[in-house]
Amino acid sequence: MKKALLITAAAAALAFAAGPAMAKKQLVIVVKGLDNPFFEAINQGCQKWNSENASSEYECFYTGPASTSDEAGEAQIVQDMLGKADTVAMAISPSNAKLIAQTIKTANPSIPIMTLDADLAAEDSALRKTYLGTDNYLMGFRIAEYIKQAKPNGGKICTIEGNPGADNILRRAQGMRDNLTGQKGLAALAGEGGWTEVAGCPVFTNDDGAKGVQAMTDILAANPDLDAFGIMGGWPLFGAPQPYRDLFKPMADKIGKNEFVIGAADTIGDEVAIASEGLVTALVGQRPFEMGYKAPSVMIDLVEGKKVDDPVFTGLDECTKDTVATCIQK
Repeated sequence: MKKALLITAAAAALAFAAGPAMAKKQLVIVVKGLDNPFFEAINQGCQKWNSENASSEYECFYTGPASTSDEAGEAQIVQDMLGKADTVAMAISPSNAKLIAQTIKTANPSIPIMTLDADLAAEDSALRKTYLGTDNYLMGFRIAEYIKQAKPNGGKICTIEGNPGADNILRRAQGMRDNLTGQKGLAALAGEGGWTEVAGCPVFTNDDGAKGVQAMTDILAANPDLDAFGIMGGWPLFGAPQPYRDLFKPMADKIGKNEFVIGAADTIGDEVAIASEGLVTALVGQRPFEMGYKAPSVMIDLVEGKKVDDPVFTGLDECTKDTVATCIQK
């Protein structure tokens, strides 16, 4: 009996000793919030990579704060994960670019950092090795192209944005304004190119779909002569699809005739269905699954000191009522 106990104890000790050595190196993805289906698509890409690389010494680990509006929570997670010995690389989608940049500076990590989906501000770009995701300026530029096609003489517009500190959203809005006006760098539109942003816009919704729909309701009530919405993230459509439908169904005929125009970002959740119902003029969508799937391989290249392009763009999908059956990359 005593001999059996000794063997069992020795086996347990050996297993305990071997456990940490067998732990996989963590390729950490930190997103803005776990409550957003866009980021869940990134997670699905991460898990797909894990399933295809089960024997790898690396593992894709996805995390983030519960709410997309929790900027401090995301920064704390970045700090905590950088303190873990098994974190060997990190991809971050910064909710607040300045806050995340300061967090990285304070942590002063020795592992490679990259950004995903959203980038740091240009002046902080040296803190990360590369950016993987959408060309956000081009995304806003393309949204504007559909708005211009529908309203070539311009009009009154309201821009719906997310977090005021999110670099990706700010770049989209700039791309839209630059294309609408033919001028670069305007912070607001006051008649340039025929376009004027109405009072109270842009609206910052903190990525909250219901808040976005309510804001659009209020803007329409205050501006019955409004001509267009430029929505820089799909939150009102995928985050509050039924309230969005309720708001715009009475305007479906005007949207169909280009008397009222809605250009919106993303093609997830109910968005493509909403396009098929004629309740949005055009969607310009990202490829979040591809971001999550590619991120581990890019991080491994960075860990191993290989050359990685900066940026690495993942492309766009563009959908209208007439193209919904074929517009999404398969």
